[in-house]
Amino acid sequence: MIAGVMGWPVWHSLSPRLHRWWLKRYGIEGAYIPLAVQPVHFPEVTRILGKAGFQGTNVTAPHKEAALAVVDEVTPLAHRIGAVNTIVYVENGRLLGSNTDSFGFTENLRDRIPDWHASDGPAVILGAGGVARAVVVALVESGVKQLFIVNRSYERAIALASDIGGPLEVVDWSEREKVLEGAALLVNATILGMIGAQPLTIDIRALPKKAVVIDTVYVPYVTPLLAQASARGNPVVDGLGMLLHQARPGFAAWFGIEPEVTAELRAFMLA
Repeated sequence: MIAGVMGWPVWHSLSPRLHRWWLKRYGIEGAYIPLAVQPVHFPEVTRILGKAGFQGTNVTAPHKEAALAVVDEVTPLAHRIGAVNTIVYVENGRLLGSNTDSFGFTENLRDRIPDWHASDGPAVILGAGGVARAVVVALVESGVKQLFIVNRSYERAIALASDIGGPLEVVDWSEREKVLEGAALLVNATILGMIGAQPLTIDIRALPKKAVVIDTVYVPYVTPLLAQASARGNPVVDGLGMLLHQARPGFAAWFGIEPEVTAELRAFMLA
């Protein structure tokens, strides 16, 4: 049984290391491979993989939103998010697209900050791409009363708010530091700060020190944002846990076993 992850680039993905650990842990004869796929070839390659015997694939940047138009069926959650990160090849070559990023975000937050509650206060989300959409949906469904969406493309943030709905307010990128005052949660859902990407430039001095700071980037493991937040005493949540938890439903669908996220697995990934 074979699965993989499609992205452009894909070198930074730790998904192959994660899934290979689970395959070995559960004694499954299978493989999980990284697939560097240019956007122009994404629809064709996605179809070919099903014919080549793949059980399915993960989808990472920049293909998550494009995958909506490629798959034959989309789960209601993925449709609401407007992005697909997990594809399962089902009978007759049909492609089922789902999104497990909201699940991964929520499970990671609960795991690392078990006493966090949606009622703690407003949330600030940096980004308006596929990951940001999943985070916004997760927070709206958790009951957060006010979410500020801050993105470099104001128009894209407006589109996100219109598509998803809820207690959302779009803020211009130039105002990203002002909106931190009084926030209870700050989430970087962009690739800014990732190795090989542009840095995330933000001064978080206006953020209350009790506010939780989350970075969905996991390469590097401790991003500049998390380092800045940790140094001033904010509770922080790394992006690795989101990766681990969002992978659970896909692995179960492809390989037939519901995997666990354990301390041993986290140590292996950090190594």
